[in-house]
Formats: sequence, structure tokens, C-alpha cells
Amino acid sequence: MATKVRADIDGSRVATPSNVPADRVYDVDMYALDGIEEGFHEAWMKLQGPDIPPLIWTPRTGGHWIATRGAVINEIYSNPDRFSSEVIFLPREAGEAYAMVPTKMDPPEHTPYRKVLDKGLNLGQMRKVEERVKAVAAELIDGFMQKGECAFEVEYARVFPVRVFMALCNLPLSDVPHLTELAEQMTRPKGDTPAEMGQSLEKANRGFFDYVRPIIAERIGKDGDDLITVMVNSTVNDAPMSDENTLGLISLLLLGGLDTVVNFLCFMMIYLARHPAKVEELRSDPLKLMRSAEEMFRRFPVVSDARMVAQDMSYQGVELKRGELILLPTALHGLEEASNPDAWTLDPARKGISHSTFGAGPHRCAGMHLARMEVIVTLQEWLARIPSFHLKDDDAPVYRAGIIAAVDNVPLVWDVAS
Repeated sequence: MATKVRADIDGSRVATPSNVPADRVYDVDMYALDGIEEGFHEAWMKLQGPDIPPLIWTPRTGGHWIATRGAVINEIYSNPDRFSSEVIFLPREAGEAYAMVPTKMDPPEHTPYRKVLDKGLNLGQMRKVEERVKAVAAELIDGFMQKGECAFEVEYARVFPVRVFMALCNLPLSDVPHLTELAEQMTRPKGDTPAEMGQSLEKANRGFFDYVRPIIAERIGKDGDDLITVMVNSTVNDAPMSDENTLGLISLLLLGGLDTVVNFLCFMMIYLARHPAKVEELRSDPLKLMRSAEEMFRRFPVVSDARMVAQDMSYQGVELKRGELILLPTALHGLEEASNPDAWTLDPARKGISHSTFGAGPHRCAGMHLARMEVIVTLQEWLARIPSFHLKDDDAPVYRAGIIAAVDNVPLVWDVAS
């Protein structure tokens, strides 16, 4: 269960605003979750105790609200008129430094930029590259299959989606280490204070802009079917995008392709390594495997971003003030029993799946079709070659919280003879 905040306030906490009732104050640090050594999702789910309200407030990370129920998370995502995307990262200093579009825009300004993203990432476009995606997965798995073991996060998760994405963008793989470091500082910024974390994110945001600026200049006005060329030559309201918004759009494209699926795959494979019966269920029914992707995303959400209160209002029994921030941990929707009975169990045949892993409303993730394909392809190519596997004994994964959760140390082993 989450702990109530002591009366004293140390240097990492802020004072409680007058509109926050004392019984809504809980000590929660989104970047250092209590109990995270037991698992990222397990740590977040401590906030769904029977006595914890649907909206609580923490003095950590600059002070903000946290939605703890699936219906509330979904409602906030779905209503940009009341809950704005003007600031979506915490702490506030980091969210104000974040300059990527259209994720920080609200409709109607957001709408034409989202159409540009959809132009390159729609389902039809993704189907055209499916064979290329399968080839990348197969090549990687063939490379370590005969060893009988791999460091999954290093040899596959951090390589497969990144190689796919860099190919789709026609960018050199030699740039991956630099871009990965920038992505790390965007989603899990370094710093001991909100100001320091804001400085880390601002530096990383500038790094993305500096990287994409010459690429954009080279591809504007050119023909090509790579994602960047398609997007920079698109129009918004029948006019070219501004330089600043083009930088933000292409930077967002890279950020989205370099971090989220990488970490999701690690969570998925940790679970499967611990549940061999689920592996066999997927292997024995190819159609069930293909349909399992949505259940995978429900079970292993990794995103915890925020929304800004757009105007003073009464909501969920408290008074919210314009400018306050509400964190939306998507784990608290997908793993909520009220939303998904027997939620901790991965059920490939589950009906009526409810989750916010891709967000909701106008900002629903533009990359969801690519993400689904990468998950299905990983399962198909892996299980065709490695039908049974488990985590190496006495070698536990290490979980890290943030805007996007991460996992280190995922050692998988298998019997080569099988």
C-alpha cells in the first residue's frame, strides 16, 4: 500500500496546496517507486488498495495528482478540453522543456499534425513492410539461437525495434547509440531535483533537434518513401509546416521508435519465461498468437505520462486548479480487476480487453500498428526457433520507473537440442 506523507517535508518534497485534502496526500515518487525491486507493475498496483481514492496527490516530483483507477485514466486521456496536453511530462520543469509535436498540442491544433503522422504509420503502410520486419527478427534470433542463451534486452529488445525503425526512416545504425542516450534522458531524465531533471530533458530535446535538423533540410522537396521524407514533405492546413514544428514532429517520431517497444518486449519475455504453459498455448495456435498482441499490451503497459488541468473544476471529490498536473500510470488501468477480471493472468483469448496502454482520445498512439506488428513478429519468429526458454537461475531482472519504464538484465536460456 502507498504510504501517507509525514508532516515534515524534506528537500525532495513540496508543500501541499490548500485545495488538496490531507487524506488525498500520498508519498509516491514516479521515478523511484516503493517496492520496484519486486516488479514495475507490482509497485504501481500498490496504489489500488481498497482505501486509496481514485485521485491522490503526491509532494514528490514537484507535486502532482495521480489517477489510480482505469475509468479515471481513460476519461482524462479522452477529454483534452478539460485535461490539456500542454504539459505531459513530469516534473513540470521537464514537461515545459519538452517541445515535440503534436503530443503537446490539443485539438484542433493537434489534428492536422496527427494526420501527418498517420500518413506514414497507418495500418496499410505497416503491412507493406511486414516481411522486412520479419527478416530482421529472424536474423537476430538465428544469430544467438545455437548458444542456448542470450541477454535478451541487449541482444534482441534493444536491437530489433531500433533496426526496424532506423530502416523505415532511412537512417544509419551507427547513429543508434547517440539517439538511444537522448531517448533515455527524455523518458527517465537524470537529476536530483525537478530543476535538474528539467535541464536534462531540455538538453536531450535540443539534442534531437540538432540531430534531425540537417536530415530534414536534406529531405525536404525530395522523393522517397521513408518515414521522414514522407512527413517533412506533408502539409498542415494546406501549407508547409513551420521549421520548429517540423523539428518537433520528426524528433517525436524518433523518440517513439527508440524506447517504448524496446522495454515492452522485455516485460513480455520475462513473463513468458516464467510461464511455459502460456508459451505452449501460443505455439500451438498460430491464430491465437496473432490475436494475443492486444492482451500483451494490456498486461505489460510501460507509459506513465501526464495531463494538465485546463480550468478550475470539481473532479473526483476534489477541487482541481488550472495548471495542476495529473499523472496517468497506464499500469493502473490494464491491471485493474474492475477493468479486466483476473488481470494478472495473461489470457490470449480474453474478450472485452480494457486498457490505456496506447492512451486514448485524439492522442492515441500513432505508432500502435507498428508496435503490434513488432510484438506479433517477435513471438512468431522466436517461438518457431526457441520453443521453450526460461530466465537464468539466480539472475533477476532490474526494473526502472519513469515516463517509460525500463528493464535491465533479462538473461534467457534454453536447451539447444530441443
